[in-house]
Amino acid sequence: MATEVKRRRGVTRVSRKHQVTLPTDALREAHLEPGDELQVTVDGDGRLILTPVIDPLEALIGSAPGLSAATDLEALRDEWEG
Repeated sequence: MATEVKRRRGVTRVSRKHQVTLPTDALREAHLEPGDELQVTVDGDGRLILTPVIDPLEALIGSAPGLSAATDLEALRDEWEG
């Protein structure tokens, strides 16, 4: 007979490999996507703080005329190389 484990919403566990699965609702609210990098810091009370790592160049894309995404640059390079 399998036992069902009920977890409180927003609660997770550290695995044997020291991995943590973040709740989907929290990821959605933080606008995080698979592949996003997070900086991990610990405050004085032992709380973990996850902060998105933002590439400064990525932040500029679309903010000024003439700047485009890296994929656009790759497409241009492919055109040049023929």
